Amino acid sequence: MPDRIGVLFVCTGNICRSPTAEGVLRQRLREGGLDGLIHTDSAGTHGYHVGEPPDARACTHARLRGIDIGDLRARQVEPADFERFDLILAMDRGHLTRLARIGPPGARGRLHLFTDFAPPPQRGQDVPDPYYGGAQGFEAVLDLVECGVDGLVRDLRRRLALPA
Repeated sequence: MPDRIGVLFVCTGNICRSPTAEGVLRQRLREGGLDGLIHTDSAGTHGYHVGEPPDARACTHARLRGIDIGDLRARQVEPADFERFDLILAMDRGHLTRLARIGPPGARGRLHLFTDFAPPPQRGQDVPDPYYGGAQGFEAVLDLVECGVDGLVRDLRRRLALPA
């Protein structure tokens, strides 16, 4: 049984989907008294926005649900992430493919599609990129992310041998 688990969320530029997922997970961990047991982070497959905060629309919609992601800053996935994190969660299949291609062979067991933790019918879906759309896209991402994070927290509790 591990004493601390590292979870990394990955999307394209690390300004919409992955910081939203990190923020939702951080909130759920605080609410469940698990924040000291899980290390969270997020990153992008590309370095388009390194050092920037999340998209203002992602921040606004998260804040409407009581989730603060304004302190996060975009970064690109780096080789050390494949050693540092126990779970590397891709927000869509394209990210998962890219991570499998750039990661070392031994890291494949750490790579998962984020929604593999969600219940049906959300399980296995790509989290859609809301960047080029409107408010409804950011709300849809939050709905899917909250569903996936709830399943992820159940899995993390199991990994830590904690009661559900």
